[in-house]
Amino acid sequence: MPVSRIALISVHTSPLAPMGGAKTGGMNVYIRELSRELGRQGLLVDIFTRRSHELDPKVDTSIGENVRVVYLKAGPLLPWTPEEHYEHLSEFTAALMAFATLRNLRYDIVYSHYWLSGWVAAKLKEAWGTRFVHMYHTLGHMKKRIEVSAGYQPDLRIMTELQILRSADRIIAATPAEQAQLRWLYRASRRQISVIPPGVNAGQFQGGMSARDARESLGLPSDGHMLLFVGRIEPLKAVDTILEALHVLREREPAMLRRLHFMIVGGDPNRGDDREMNRLQSMSVKLGIDSLVSFVGAKEQSELPRYYAAATAVVMPSDYESFGMVALEAMSTGTPVIASQVGGLQFLVRDQETGFHIPAREPISLADCVIQLLSNPSRAASMGMSASRHAKTYAWSEIARRLMRVFDEVADQALKNA
Repeated sequence: MPVSRIALISVHTSPLAPMGGAKTGGMNVYIRELSRELGRQGLLVDIFTRRSHELDPKVDTSIGENVRVVYLKAGPLLPWTPEEHYEHLSEFTAALMAFATLRNLRYDIVYSHYWLSGWVAAKLKEAWGTRFVHMYHTLGHMKKRIEVSAGYQPDLRIMTELQILRSADRIIAATPAEQAQLRWLYRASRRQISVIPPGVNAGQFQGGMSARDARESLGLPSDGHMLLFVGRIEPLKAVDTILEALHVLREREPAMLRRLHFMIVGGDPNRGDDREMNRLQSMSVKLGIDSLVSFVGAKEQSELPRYYAAATAVVMPSDYESFGMVALEAMSTGTPVIASQVGGLQFLVRDQETGFHIPAREPISLADCVIQLLSNPSRAASMGMSASRHAKTYAWSEIARRLMRVFDEVADQALKNA
């Protein structure tokens, strides 16, 4: 029997949370857009997340037809880091089970996201026997390898991720790179993993505004150039590499720099206690490029197409990206992407075709790519067109259908084993 009702778990962040916060990003977009498309295709979707504010409703139906976001109380109504949720996971699980029991609901599949939600899904499987599919989004082992001085307890996370792997009926990896990481670092079976990337809302990111109009709307010269970063402001994103590349350009191509602006979308530039934001702002001053840099703060998803359209290139010099949703959005808009050759970015961005690959933490390589794009507008335009064509293969309708086939396979296997 085909799956008709699923429970989608996102404990630590709501798909309706404002974008650009400390823990809002690609995963929030993934859950919101996927759920909307699954609902369109006839599935009943309940998304369970923790209530963190007294203004959070008990149930929200704004995502779309057949989709509900259910806010469950688990601990005090306060915003927490992901790690602070861990001690309240049992309470969250009990609240989810009570919600389903009171309404006589039975879920065919549980689809969990991130390690905290996977813990809950494993407990639901123990209690209900419901099969579950899991997506890690990021891996603790990879974070530990990159963030040597990480401020959380990675061993707890990694231990939980291994437990999820033993319990989950299927793991969704966003890219072959993530599949390889799961097999290498976690000893996952190839058969347990399905590689299905996130999608993109082509209708929203289809490049309706010209670059000139978009730049003017942002208060920039219409005949200039703009580099763009979109994402959380954290060391892992390596925004400092872009600032260093601009400093290289100032030394090598000062005339080119006079027509260039760098815009950073993410975080809150006026929040005094954001250490990374403060560091980047100070760094731009020390490098003598602060007049070329704008920290504009977080923007809602609906505002991003204008920023992408204005950009000559979107730059993602991250140390680690499991997929790189921003790159896909930019490409859909027709904007080339300069990305470090890590994780999902090395598969998503096609080097020399839809953008450039650069080694992580190499500002000179990044500066070279910027020079190529700015000095050859026809090549930049050609890359933008290729990027837009490539992004069309990631339509949410097709991604949802692929996932539904996985859900049906997992549910059918459960019936055979019953």
